[in-house]
Amino acid sequence: MIALDAGFLRGSVPPLVTPFRYGAVDFDAFATLVEGQIAGGSHGILVCGTTAEPSTLTLDERCRLVRLACEVARRRVPVVAATGSQSHAETQALTEDAQAAGADALLIVTPYYIRPSQRGLVEYYGELARRIRIPWMVYNIPGRTAVAVEVETMERLAAASEHLVGIKHAVADLGFVGQLLQRLGFDFRVFVGLEELSFPMLALGASGMMNAVGNLAPGAVADLYEAMARGDLAGGRALHYRLLELNQAIFFDTNPTPLKYMMKRIGLLERNEHRLPMLPAAPALEERLDGVLQRAGLLE
Repeated sequence: MIALDAGFLRGSVPPLVTPFRYGAVDFDAFATLVEGQIAGGSHGILVCGTTAEPSTLTLDERCRLVRLACEVARRRVPVVAATGSQSHAETQALTEDAQAAGADALLIVTPYYIRPSQRGLVEYYGELARRIRIPWMVYNIPGRTAVAVEVETMERLAAASEHLVGIKHAVADLGFVGQLLQRLGFDFRVFVGLEELSFPMLALGASGMMNAVGNLAPGAVADLYEAMARGDLAGGRALHYRLLELNQAIFFDTNPTPLKYMMKRIGLLERNEHRLPMLPAAPALEERLDGVLQRAGLLE
């Protein structure tokens, strides 16, 4: 693994939503979200992650969002570009464009729907890695992709690609995290991908979180990381329970349906739009989410 600066790819790196206006990507609103994350204390931003509804975006739209994020961030925080697709050719094109745009790191999801073997994953990522010149991470989210990366597969990938530096792990499997860090070392970046597991995974040695809830409460999520990084277990636990209901609310429906409603409700988004087959929250869900926001102190 290439040597990374001690503070690089650590902390809260929220996966930003994609704002839409009358069906089109609202790039001006997206630029505002990037600035808001930097001002709110996030340690980085993730562009075109699951929360961005990337499978509803064209390749051109995904590339434009990454380029815009890099332009707005101006190296104040790292920009991580999610460049994975179910297609090897599309992933390669998105990866090459993100590198040219100036992304600081890449996150590449396992190819979804196909359900490849572990051997197939090694060859898939290995072929991509031959063209990668910046730090990159695997995105392990079997609930969406129907394939899980095994610890031994991560070991093989790390041995084959010096630029592989981490993983986003969106699975309720703390044993995997412990085994991975034991085998690859604590410099290997493990990012939490399930909000409710942030506290325990950080306690095990995870390097940060890529949590959708960071769109709503960037400061609190960043504070949770900071508390755990300085060994303040009591402070981290208190923030865990402060964020708990918000974390749960993200999954009251398919992400980002609850998130976009809550963002609009508190003024972070002007419009609550999705692209099909995603839909805005139903009235009953809106009422439930209003209660969550009120109890979290995010509604006046």
